[in-house]
Amino acid sequence: MSAPAKEEAACDAALAHVAVWIFDLDNTLYPASCRLFDQIDRRMMAYVQAELGLGPEEARALQKRYFREHGTTLKGLMDHHGLDPAAYLDYVHRIDHSPVPPAPRLAGALARLRGRKIVFTNGSAAHAEKVMARLGVGEHFEAVFDIAAADYLPKPERATYERLIERHAIDPAAAAIVDDIPKNLEPAAALGMTTVWLRSDTPYARHGEIGAHIHHIIDDLADWLDSVLAARETANAAAGSRAGR
Repeated sequence: MSAPAKEEAACDAALAHVAVWIFDLDNTLYPASCRLFDQIDRRMMAYVQAELGLGPEEARALQKRYFREHGTTLKGLMDHHGLDPAAYLDYVHRIDHSPVPPAPRLAGALARLRGRKIVFTNGSAAHAEKVMARLGVGEHFEAVFDIAAADYLPKPERATYERLIERHAIDPAAAAIVDDIPKNLEPAAALGMTTVWLRSDTPYARHGEIGAHIHHIIDDLADWLDSVLAARETANAAAGSRAGR
């Protein structure tokens, strides 16, 4: 393992430079504890089973192997079976979004957080919009960069991060990215972004080494954003005090 990341809830001076905030969607904007992604996971397995004529155990094993080897089950199905991505995404995201709880603290923090805000997801824009509507945060984001925008090349492929940067005119040195999967932060760090790992107990979120490419480790997104805002307000007050001397 490389040098350890900063395990903290507070913001440090390095975050003062951030002008673009990039957030993963599933199990990041909403808490993993609501188990929304469990529904998607079950529908992915069902789709693999039906499309390829497999038994449940064989379908589950193939689904997980494609996730490990291709970044998403979808990419594996496209590469090996010529699957139609639009039909797949429509099916797997046809779920009950009501388990996602409204998030007024998160909405308030995003409203106060200066800078552009973008959702970066391996899922679909339609799914992202439904999640954001449940959370009550949609108005605070300027864009969703989804798997279709990525030309179905999922995180953590570096080319997808480069496509995101180009499409939204992002300076990586002035960007921070939050994700619950460590390996998804590796390309971001290599491109110069500040990375934040939202720690999760979900098994798939442990894929990827936790090392120097992770700059901050957090346990709650709203708590962390509140700490960022408090640190910025303190810094601004101190700067104003010095200017008034």
